[in-house]
Amino acid sequence: MGKFKFIETGIDDLFIIESQRFGDARGYFMETYNEKDFHDAGLTMRFVQANESRSCKGVLRGMHFQKNFPQGKLVRCTKGEVYDVAVDLRKDSKTYGKWYGVNLSEENKRQFYVPEGFAHGFYVLSDVAEFVYQVTNLYHPEDEGALFWNDPEVGIKWPLIDGVEVLLSEKDKKNPLLKDIQ
Repeated sequence: MGKFKFIETGIDDLFIIESQRFGDARGYFMETYNEKDFHDAGLTMRFVQANESRSCKGVLRGMHFQKNFPQGKLVRCTKGEVYDVAVDLRKDSKTYGKWYGVNLSEENKRQFYVPEGFAHGFYVLSDVAEFVYQVTNLYHPEDEGALFWNDPEVGIKWPLIDGVEVLLSEKDKKNPLLKDIQ
């Protein structure tokens, strides 16, 4: 077995990635990215920036994308647990408007590769979540795009926690529906 397992999601270019862990009584070691292994799997992206966020239970960040400077993202949750979602916004894709979601946690150590041309977001399931990601293009604030997190046409099935308010930024409360995105 290689150091990575690349799991197809049914949406082209969108992968769940599992890393092999090497552990003993001291703890563990694992690679989270190896250019050769990723390239051998057909993932030839180049990362130019790394980011980290911390959020509390009920926070929903998303669904974000860059319009003219799209970013591919390799994401993972290093503390706590999130439900991570990608929506295909590639107009020429046979899965345009389709979504895929996966639980990412400090326990399962899974990663999610979200390619350029997708909206991306996550919902925090644990008391606190720390989320890290590498991106293939620099962030351009003037180029932000977004999709409403609960667009009925897209139909994301968020695992919302009973009795916990969904916490959105003021900006994300006003995101457009898929039909209104140019």
